[in-house]
Order: sequence, then C-alpha cells, then structure tokens
Amino acid sequence: MKTTRISAWVAAGLVVGTALFTACSKSDDTPSLPPIGGYNSSNEVAATNLLAHWTFDGTNNERISSTAPSTSKNATFGTGASGKGQSLSLAGGYVLFPTIAKLSSANAIGSVTVSAWINTTNNGKTASSVFALTQALASQGDWNDGPINMYLENSKPTTKGDTLTVHAAFHTLKDGKYSLGGDNINDYGVAGTDFQYVKGGGKWIHYVMVYDGANSTIDLYVNNVLVSNKNFRLRTAGTPAAPIGPITIATPTQVVIGGWPNADSGYTKSTTQAWQGLFTGGIDEVRVYGKALSSTEIGSLYQLESAGR
Repeated sequence: MKTTRISAWVAAGLVVGTALFTACSKSDDTPSLPPIGGYNSSNEVAATNLLAHWTFDGTNNERISSTAPSTSKNATFGTGASGKGQSLSLAGGYVLFPTIAKLSSANAIGSVTVSAWINTTNNGKTASSVFALTQALASQGDWNDGPINMYLENSKPTTKGDTLTVHAAFHTLKDGKYSLGGDNINDYGVAGTDFQYVKGGGKWIHYVMVYDGANSTIDLYVNNVLVSNKNFRLRTAGTPAAPIGPITIATPTQVVIGGWPNADSGYTKSTTQAWQGLFTGGIDEVRVYGKALSSTEIGSLYQLESAGR
C-alpha cells in the first residue's frame, strides 16, 4: 500500500511537471509577432470606423453584417493577396449585394476610405470597376449616379504594358440628386510631379481611395504611395467656389464589386457604355471606413495585410 501511495504521488507530480513544462515550452517557442504601427492585426486599424469588410476567404459574404450577395457572375476563389487565405477571382464577372445597414444611412460616409487589393492586367480596351456604393438597382440612373465609384481606366491611350490608371469618384446629394461631387486620378500633367505612375499590371497592388469630407479632398494611394494628381485634391463647386464638404447619401444603397452599376450588373435604368467592362482578375480584403484614414493608418494597413495579418 505504501509503495502504491508513493507511486501515485510521483505519477501525479510527473503529470503536473510535464504540463507546466509543455505550457512553458509552447509559450517560449511561439513568441507573439511584433506590432506594426501599434497594431497586431489589420482588423485593429481604425476598428471603430470599419463599416464593411470582405475577406473572400471561402465566402463572398460581408464579414461584419454577414450579408450574402444577391447575385454573382463568373465568381470563384483564388489565392489571397498575401499568399495566405483566399481572394475573389472574377473572369469577366461581379458580385452584387443587397442593402448593408452600416452603409445605408444618410451620413454614414461623410468622410470615407475604401481599401482593396487587386490583381488585373491592362487590357487596353475597357475600364474595370473595383467597388461601387450605389443607389438601389431600380433607382440608379447612370453609372456615376451614386455615392462611390472606385475603378481602373485600363482603356486609356496613355496606359500601356504594366501601367495601370487608378481613378475614383464620390458624389453627394444636392436638391435630392447626386449632382455634386469630384474625382481624382493618377494621370494628367507631369508624371512624378503632378501624379505618380502605377506599375502594377498582373500583380497584386493595394489600392485605396480617401475622401476627407472636413477638408473636401480626395486622394488615391497604391502600395502606400500617394499617386493621385495633386492639382485635383481639393473639390469645390459653385460661384464663388466653395468646398463640397461631407458626403450625404440617399437610402437604400447597394454594393457591387467587380461590376459597374449598369445593365450588365442588373441596374436596369443604367445603360452599359462601350468603355465599361466587367472585372477580370483578383480582388481581396475590401474594406470601407466611415472616416478618412491618415497616411500612417494606410501604411499600417498595407504592411499588416501584406503580411497576411
């Protein structure tokens, strides 16, 4: 009996000791990754202002609201932009969503940032839409008759080889119509001085549009570099010219990724124009923020997502 009792205590001690050793070893062998810009993951960047997020990791649903697409065309999954996870792969296709509540209130995007990873080529023929926040299908009267358009002008004569032209626009309500707005583009004027070329055809790039409603400025970033035309930043209207100010939207809204808000994507009142094409390539990690991200925040987001974090 004594021997049995001693063996039991020894066995118990060995179990506890092994558990402690194992726990210590796991902690010591797998240290936490160092923060980037003070963040441990991309979801921490401006977290309280993140209104919508599409990861495309095996699902087309919007992550925060779990909203599923109402329609999709030629949409599958490919390898994620960071080499981890998955991405949306479109072969002349799009994904259309019904109303997402956080993107469908009058002042939801007074200031706004849209961020996405894209991988496409310069086809030299048609422009490709990346993301659009639109009016309802039956209400949208034209492709730009809504709050946000984020696209690529792959059909421009100045766009050749691996060079991409990024172009984004915003519109706000005036007298009940989207008749007031502005845009920016990495084109016109002197390259390297007025704007920056984007050598991004056929590879993943991080494309961000920012509209600051407080200052009425619109900027475009690619891979953490400000590429848009400095002369088009400030958006004004009227006589005398006055800053446009925060965006006000009509509800309900919808989202289309990879397609223009036109008849090809189900917008029955919006005629498809010859220069518009459906997206071919990859789209990943689409995020919409209800604020103008700072250049520091954009840099942190770029680095974290590049690392698959």
